[in-house]
Amino acid sequence: MGSRVQKPKGSYPAHRERQRRRILDAAEKLFDGRGIDGTTMAEITSASGVQPSTMYQYFSSKDEIVWAILGELMQEKRGIATEAMKDAPHSLARITVLLEMMADDLERNPEKVRFMAQFDAIYARDWPVERLLSLESQIHPEPFRFFSELIRDGIADGSLRPDLDPDLTMHAVMNAVIGAQRRLASLGSKVETEYGNPVDQLLRESIRVLLLGMQNSGTPAEAGTRISKTRKRSL
Repeated sequence: MGSRVQKPKGSYPAHRERQRRRILDAAEKLFDGRGIDGTTMAEITSASGVQPSTMYQYFSSKDEIVWAILGELMQEKRGIATEAMKDAPHSLARITVLLEMMADDLERNPEKVRFMAQFDAIYARDWPVERLLSLESQIHPEPFRFFSELIRDGIADGSLRPDLDPDLTMHAVMNAVIGAQRRLASLGSKVETEYGNPVDQLLRESIRVLLLGMQNSGTPAEAGTRISKTRKRSL
């Protein structure tokens, strides 16, 4: 009797991951072009090239797809931020790196920022806060403590003003930058025409002003050098 041909180990999990990736990639493109609310599961199934029966082996609803994309984005950003901040000499420099990443995302990945803006609107309307907190805790056990510790460390190392509130300042700054980033991504060229500046430069200037307000007067100006340099490009 002839020997049975055996599939290489790990081929099935790899196949499943490719299928899942096709679904998520198709969904992201549709969400950016038509909006999350304007996209149906049938359209995602068709665009991904999988059978309806296959689709439901991976995701039972559009909501699940949205949350899967969100989880991947959050995990990706955490990894990049952790790596980028590890060599920063003090807390102000770490915060600068963190906020620079948001400006870079607006410039390089506006479609991902637009997705987050859409997510915010639907989250406010349809989803409980507990669901987001649960996802955040899976990616970072204590995300809010992390932000507070950045401020505490900055006060201790002298890079941040001593009168900042560790439990409020970083949350206020992050919400301000997130709000500006997602609004600028959503409006895009309309904002550029209205204000006469590229959206990433507008966000970088907002970040520069926030950093100036946080830093201790004795902190070397080099901490925020990159963020203070606007990149000029034609509209």
